[in-house]
Amino acid sequence: MLKLTVLVSGGGTNLQAIIDSIADGRITDTEIVQVISNNPKAYALERAAKAGIPALCISPKSYENRELFHEALLAQIRKADTDLIVLAGFMVVVPPSIIQAYKNRIINIHPSLIPSFCGKGYYGLHVHEAALAKGVKVSGATVHFVDEGTDTGPIILQKAVAVEQGDTPETLQRRIMEQAEWKIMPQAIQLIAHGKVHVRDGRTFIDPD
Repeated sequence: MLKLTVLVSGGGTNLQAIIDSIADGRITDTEIVQVISNNPKAYALERAAKAGIPALCISPKSYENRELFHEALLAQIRKADTDLIVLAGFMVVVPPSIIQAYKNRIINIHPSLIPSFCGKGYYGLHVHEAALAKGVKVSGATVHFVDEGTDTGPIILQKAVAVEQGDTPETLQRRIMEQAEWKIMPQAIQLIAHGKVHVRDGRTFIDPD
C-alpha cells in the first residue's frame, strides 16, 4: 500500500482528483495518510476532512524561522510513514532537507509542458498569461519528480491541451486542469504505486503494461 502525504495551499482541486480516483478505483493500492497545508484557510483542508483524511496546518508563521518550519514539516511527513509526497498546489519551496530525505519520492503537477513556461515566477495564472502572451497553440500539464531546482526534476507524464481563440488565462487554466492535471496526476500515482516508474540518469522510464 502506497502511503501519500499531500501538501496543499489553496482550493485543492488536484487533491480532490486524487481522492476521487482512489474512490473509483483508478488509483489502487494507495491511501492518503494525511493532507498538510501551510495555509489554515485552505479549502483543501475541508476537502480532506470531508473525505475522512487527517488534515492539518503547519504554517511558517508559527515558527521563529524557516529552518524550524522545515523541521516540523519533515517530522510530520515522517510521522505518517509516508512513501510518496504529492505537491498539489503547494506554494512553498520544498527545502533540500526534505528533497534529500525523499529523493525521487516527491511529485509535483505544473500547468505547462515543461520546459516551457516553468521555473522561478511561473505559478498559477502567471503560467497561462505567459503562454497566451507568447501565442502558443498548445499548452498542457506536466507531472514530474521534485529536485533542488524549480520545475527541473525528471518528467513522469505530460498531456497537451489546445489553446483556443479568445482564451483568457482563467479559461485556459480551467481547461488544462480538467483535461490534463486531473487526469495525469492520478495516472502518475497509479504508476508509482505499482512500481512502474524508474529514474535513471535524470530521466524517467515507465514499464509497459
